[in-house]
Amino acid sequence: MTRRVRHFNYTLTPTRLNNAKPKDRPYKLTDGGGLFVQIEPGGTKTWRYQYVLNGKRREVKVGRYPELGVADARDLHAEYRAMVERGINPADHRRAELEARKEQEAKENEAGSFRAFSLVWLDEKLATKSDGYRAQVRSRLERFVWPEIGGMQLPDVRPAHVLKIIEARRATPVTAEGVRVIIQQVFNYAIQKLLVESNPAAPLRGVIAVPAREHHRHLNEAELGAFWRALGRQNAHPSTVAAARMLMYSMCRKNEVLRATWTEIDLERAVWEVPAERMKARRPHRVYLSRQAIEVLKVQKAITGGEGYVFPSPQIRTMPLADATLNHLFKRLDFGVPDFSPHGTRGTAATLLREHGFGRDVVELLLAHTERNKTAASYHHHELEPERRRALQYLADEIDRQAAASRNQQREVEGDARLPA
Repeated sequence: MTRRVRHFNYTLTPTRLNNAKPKDRPYKLTDGGGLFVQIEPGGTKTWRYQYVLNGKRREVKVGRYPELGVADARDLHAEYRAMVERGINPADHRRAELEARKEQEAKENEAGSFRAFSLVWLDEKLATKSDGYRAQVRSRLERFVWPEIGGMQLPDVRPAHVLKIIEARRATPVTAEGVRVIIQQVFNYAIQKLLVESNPAAPLRGVIAVPAREHHRHLNEAELGAFWRALGRQNAHPSTVAAARMLMYSMCRKNEVLRATWTEIDLERAVWEVPAERMKARRPHRVYLSRQAIEVLKVQKAITGGEGYVFPSPQIRTMPLADATLNHLFKRLDFGVPDFSPHGTRGTAATLLREHGFGRDVVELLLAHTERNKTAASYHHHELEPERRRALQYLADEIDRQAAASRNQQREVEGDARLPA
């Protein structure tokens, strides 16, 4: 009887891996189920899987981080665990796979092959993306796509070939759809280059059902007031609470706030310049700071001395607060909304501003969203400064109003509770 493969609660996050520093000797960061990342003195980070087969402890290299991201490493881990359950040695499988790949690469490098053109696509269409993102896309091509169609000429690739690739990933539907999208984007570019006339991946959209993405819960005005008061009652490090407040005041993403440095902030002009490399859209973003945000930052400056990160880790002052720190803070908050996350602050602020009369263009600029419309996209990041300043100040004032209303409501409840029956 085949044993059921046990589920593991994985523990590693991209933030923890990115922040892990090399030491004098190699060391491990355990993820779960025998999967771990080994960090070498030179800084190399390698996913490895340790397992027992035929009574012997064995180990196989899974891939390099960040080229092989967390989700993809766990997908491979699941495949290797299944092999062990069937009595197959993952290390032997990987060696055979690498040898077959080397033999195939000679064919795939021929002009006109899918592999050759996908490398052109990587260089030309993803040139503005981060190195980590490009490495992860290439990793998916290497593992899932090139072994099947890498050596084929572009016009010879049919929907059936693409279907075989994504059907093999049906157990991980998000990955399957991600691979299909990569193939589709490669062929879209090939069409633009007049190399092919049709896209074999386009008709397969929806073949693999992808679970609906969970939207981050946002707060109504009463809940916002309760949330703000709950933040003030938390016995957390002041920098953690300050970072949570700045999330709401700035409408920025978590990583943008947590990695803010004092060199980006001008308290006299009430401006925070977020550099392009930390923005999702890879464009610089300007935040016009409210009076309340300035007060938070002045306190932080007194705490940190005005050098390095605005919200440093209490344990290692030269490192920013970890993403997980804010996640844990939000989970601990007791204000009647158990599923509110840091990212929900953006939706909360945007909804409040739209409901109080601020225009879509202003709110989209505050959120630093990429505008698909080319005319609208021509706005410079300084555009609509007065409106954006007014919006963020209104937001901060409204938070104060809702917090005061929540406080008064609580006092009335407590007063009624003291009245004789």
